[in-house]
Amino acid sequence: QWATIRLQKGAKKRQPQMPRTPTANGIIERDETPMEKEIALLHGADFEFSHIFYFCRKGFEAIVEDEVTQRFSSEELLSWNLLTRTNVNFHYISLRLTVVWVIGVIVRYCFLLPLRFTLAAIGITSMIVGTTAVGQLPNSSVKNYLSEVVHLTCSRILVRALSGTIHYHNKENRPRKGGICVANHTSPIDAIILTNDGCYAMVGQVHGGLMGVIQRATVKACPHVWFERSEIKDRHLVTKRLREHVADKSKLPILIFPEGTCINNTSVMMFKKGSFEIGGTIYPVAIKYDPQFGDAFWNSSKYNIVSYLLRIMTSWAIVCNVWYLPPMVRKEDEDAVQFANRVRSAIARQGGLTELPWDGGLKRAKVKDTFKEEQQKNYSKMLVRNGSVG
Repeated sequence: QWATIRLQKGAKKRQPQMPRTPTANGIIERDETPMEKEIALLHGADFEFSHIFYFCRKGFEAIVEDEVTQRFSSEELLSWNLLTRTNVNFHYISLRLTVVWVIGVIVRYCFLLPLRFTLAAIGITSMIVGTTAVGQLPNSSVKNYLSEVVHLTCSRILVRALSGTIHYHNKENRPRKGGICVANHTSPIDAIILTNDGCYAMVGQVHGGLMGVIQRATVKACPHVWFERSEIKDRHLVTKRLREHVADKSKLPILIFPEGTCINNTSVMMFKKGSFEIGGTIYPVAIKYDPQFGDAFWNSSKYNIVSYLLRIMTSWAIVCNVWYLPPMVRKEDEDAVQFANRVRSAIARQGGLTELPWDGGLKRAKVKDTFKEEQQKNYSKMLVRNGSVG
């Protein structure tokens, strides 16, 4: 009680506002001063052996708190949500809490899981049967209408299977036909979350198994854009097919996740520029999940899709907010990369997410040698420019 009073008094005192940086909550304080300026201020422009310590410090900073790697682990919670026990020091806190946790396990696995599995089976079966039936109809406004009804209905059943509670904001900005919807990416269920409120033409790679069956069925009723593995590597072919889709204003808006991989919903990483070279109107969407009720992030390096779905369907619920942002168009004086960064910044601000310039592909790949060589060239140019090297 004494501690609570002290905290309340401290909260009432006016605290100086600190500048918001991506590492404001980190365990180390980074110095963002450029290499050339920092070395010049500390040691002068000429080469000195002490320059080695600058690069060592930067290396230690990356090892201690890598900005990229920590974005691919589950978001830290302020308090335990009674779902998992990941810390060995907190396996047992009190008998009362243990009893509550056991009751929660019984409710989640014995009652919620069977119900959710049944709803998911109904939703997937309805999607396959419904889109296959609609796909037999000739192209007409009736077919388009029935296709949207099937997609919306089945998506809403699947959201119920996740006990989804979704709050949609600024619906007047919802993506329109002939446009491109881009959103931050946390989970495969992002598409279902958005389709629950409107229909989209999906873009993705052709899969096998159950996912392949769903893809082949849905593409008969709706103009989704599926690519073969060999085609997805041909950027020009992908851009051509997407441009053809956007040029037809009667087709559904394309749904694209420009990050290309799932991020843990604390940040927005680099947007691939391909989505912004197509032309047309971009409709940004920010998605923010509430981790208190369930972790929606899919760590594909740690869990396969079956394990992930089991974790999702045994959580309390999937709660999230979706903001439709005003449509954006590319300015005459900006290229595709600048446009992508502007859209990413708008999504990050609205969703309260940290904006990072890193490529999400670093999740599985190493940093390119060209990036390392670039830093080496910058250092050598600095020395040459100041006459330190002959």
